[in-house]
Amino acid sequence: NASLLGILQHPDGTVLKQLQPPPRGPREQEFYNKVYDSDCCDRILLELREYLPKYFGVWSPPTAPNDTYLKLEDVTRKFNKPCIMDVKIGQKSYDPYASAEKIQQQVSKYPLMEEIGFLVLGMRVYHVSSDSYETQNQHYGRSLTKETVKDGISKFFHSGYCLRKDVVAASIQKVEKILEWFEGQTQLNFYASSLLFVYEGSCQATTVRLSDVTLAEKRRVPKGLLSGGDVLEYNNNIHVINSTENGKIEASVGKGLSKFYALHKKSCSKRHHSQLSLKVENSEQDNVWKSSTCITQEHLNGNVLPQLEKVFYHMPAEPKESAKVEVRMIDFAHVFPSNTKDEGYIYGLKNLITVLQNILDN
Repeated sequence: NASLLGILQHPDGTVLKQLQPPPRGPREQEFYNKVYDSDCCDRILLELREYLPKYFGVWSPPTAPNDTYLKLEDVTRKFNKPCIMDVKIGQKSYDPYASAEKIQQQVSKYPLMEEIGFLVLGMRVYHVSSDSYETQNQHYGRSLTKETVKDGISKFFHSGYCLRKDVVAASIQKVEKILEWFEGQTQLNFYASSLLFVYEGSCQATTVRLSDVTLAEKRRVPKGLLSGGDVLEYNNNIHVINSTENGKIEASVGKGLSKFYALHKKSCSKRHHSQLSLKVENSEQDNVWKSSTCITQEHLNGNVLPQLEKVFYHMPAEPKESAKVEVRMIDFAHVFPSNTKDEGYIYGLKNLITVLQNILDN
């Protein structure tokens, strides 16, 4: 399940990342040691921890004491079907001390880095419809141009049924927080560093059998409300999985994963793009609304509602939560002390936010 080569998953909930050869490996280790120093009282570094995987020091296997691994939080661990994307950020993917050869090699890998400010290194997306993952490697990201980068990234947010606008919206909020941090610090510059995006691809299924429920064909429900006063938009990610031959419907309702990052104390702002994806399959197609369309809450009070009531008359109460999304900074082999803002990284973040916003708006 590990997203990247060279990452080993440990049963204790951490991942082991082998230290790269010098100077890169020791530089990354030094970066983590500095940020996670127990005596650290620098406000900038303490806030930075919020955007990194937790760090648990280094580890060496007893059989090979000279092999060193960084022991890091496994950000994907709490997800059932984690969808993962690794995006390199910045206008330069080579550091200030790179040789001419290294610069040439890095630029030729992706000449658009300067203009676009980021590069998709890979992604792994769970498709609900086929119960399988689609994977893209770094060649996929390097094939993206200014014209195709929006569609290229939107692939990551597509479940096979529909675009997960809830995840896009939550991702924008998280990237904006990281941008705020960069706008407020002038002590570190990051090169060839990445953002790791993770979201829940499955409907965390609570299966609700609606067989014994009289579907509300004639009964009126107040606009936007279900019985018991639950607002329909509160139930994000409802998938009607199937209907049995005798017309029973199984609905699988998205269940929120518990917050798992201790430092994330700040409550997320309310999500504006609640989303419902419906797929109803029935041999008696006349009985059930057959659809595999996405509905945002803006449309819920329109004509769609009476049809929805037929399918979702009784729903369990769901807390209103934003999509379960993690965005963390990773890969710090090229982090250097500085006395200026990291303009290249900031440029990349702003451009990435613009692309995500365009995906959301269309």
